[in-house]
Amino acid sequence: MPSAQSPLPLRLAWGDWALLVSVAVTWGSSFWLIKIGLEDFPPETVAWLRILLGALALTVIPGSWRPLRHPSDWRGITLLGVIWMALPFVLFTVAEQHISSALAGMINGATPLVTTVFAVLLFGHALGPRLVGGLAVGFVGVLIIGLPNVEGAASLAGVAMVLLAVTCYGLSFNISGPLQARNGALPVIWRIQLVALVVSTAYGAPGLADSTPTLTGVLAMVALGSLGTGLGFVLFAILVGRVGAPRAAINNYLVPVVALVLGAGLAGESVAPLSVAGIALVLVGAYVATSSGRRRVPPTPG
Repeated sequence: MPSAQSPLPLRLAWGDWALLVSVAVTWGSSFWLIKIGLEDFPPETVAWLRILLGALALTVIPGSWRPLRHPSDWRGITLLGVIWMALPFVLFTVAEQHISSALAGMINGATPLVTTVFAVLLFGHALGPRLVGGLAVGFVGVLIIGLPNVEGAASLAGVAMVLLAVTCYGLSFNISGPLQARNGALPVIWRIQLVALVVSTAYGAPGLADSTPTLTGVLAMVALGSLGTGLGFVLFAILVGRVGAPRAAINNYLVPVVALVLGAGLAGESVAPLSVAGIALVLVGAYVATSSGRRRVPPTPG
């Protein structure tokens, strides 16, 4: 874990890459699992169940119960419960009623770019020419991904909801770093999920009455919650502590590929060739933006 004064590492160690790939696989498969869950449950219930099951998975790990070092950290945890869990999860599930899981995963590939923008705005990272160029290329890539798939107001709204969720992720990744550096990944992520559960229960739980659960749908939700929302977020928080938010967000280079393979390969979803070209631009832009040399890590508050 980098210290408050040390620069971010120029290269990822093998352990960092293992964490990065693990997160990419669990999060990339989440879009496909959401699609399966929507066959049995309303979208708001899918979002609620993944939070509930993720929190339950972390509850059985004693390290999650460790107290916070600073009571004031509850402010950041409460904010993250809304913008990292409750709101984006609902946005993704509602969006996938109008767009494919593969498209949702591809747009999610813009997360490293958004993360880097917030790192510049909130934490004073240098806005160098490579960063500006990478952000510009990635923005064009997002447009190319989304535009061929917009067929009417419903699909346009779906794309907009995913973009809003990605914006929430980019902000959350930056806020979570100092919190987990002080308290550890497990206590922070578990409490964030508990806050999200409180926020979303009144909205998501009533949908169980209108659900038609099948074994496939239930297994998809268990995997989505325990792995994607439980283990995946903890691994990512650990990665943020080791290499910083902009570099940790590199896992999203691989998320669109996993989502595309599962959505198009297993779910039979169609993918516009131009959108695949857009993925390439997003990945190139994100790589350039997040590999522009040493960056200053802001002092840790408190």
